[in-house]
Amino acid sequence: MDDADELVRAARSGLAELADPVKAAHMRRYLKSEMDFRGVYKPERAKLARRVFAEHPLPDRESFVAAVLALWREAAFREERYLAIDLSGHRAYARFQDHTLMPLYEEMIVTGAWWDYVDDVAIHRVGPILRADRERMTPVLRRWAHDEDKWRRRTAVICQVTAKADTDRDLLASAIEANQDDRDFFLRKGIGWALRDYARTEPDWVRAFVEAHPALSPLSVREALKHLGGGRP
Repeated sequence: MDDADELVRAARSGLAELADPVKAAHMRRYLKSEMDFRGVYKPERAKLARRVFAEHPLPDRESFVAAVLALWREAAFREERYLAIDLSGHRAYARFQDHTLMPLYEEMIVTGAWWDYVDDVAIHRVGPILRADRERMTPVLRRWAHDEDKWRRRTAVICQVTAKADTDRDLLASAIEANQDDRDFFLRKGIGWALRDYARTEPDWVRAFVEAHPALSPLSVREALKHLGGGRP
């Protein structure tokens, strides 16, 4: 058994030991998930991840990607995929975080196809890679903003959440403009969230953007201006 297999086996065994059927049922209802849960809340999962990842270090990029993909693709319970995301961003493997991991993250976004997966990957994986390598990543995100898959589009919209002064305004604006007419709840909510977050850094820019884009949905506007007071200018 190789290093990746040992980590995956330990992670699954740990989740099984922590399983709580009552919590699992509640979590599945809340997330409207087709996949079963083990019933392991985030604090317990984080503790498990720290132990398993420390006890089963991965020696190279190949084993790192293999372990993430095994946890993701072979998951029988949703928490296995959460652990895949946790592993993908573990500090021990920070040296692997560059544009070459984008096929991995794209798979997680498209096959995950729900906000609990997509938002974490978009903000905490894709976003940092974008900021570190704008030349390669900006064209990718601009394409994603127009993609047929709504989760790629949501990623393009929200990937700069938490970027603050490092936000690429042109990319943010173009991603929002490409999706402002879409009636999908997750896109409209994502647009509002992205603007609300950036409003903490540049409130005047966000107010002006909302005023200049009357096609923005009421939901997007409400979220964008939530902490700025008042409604649409």
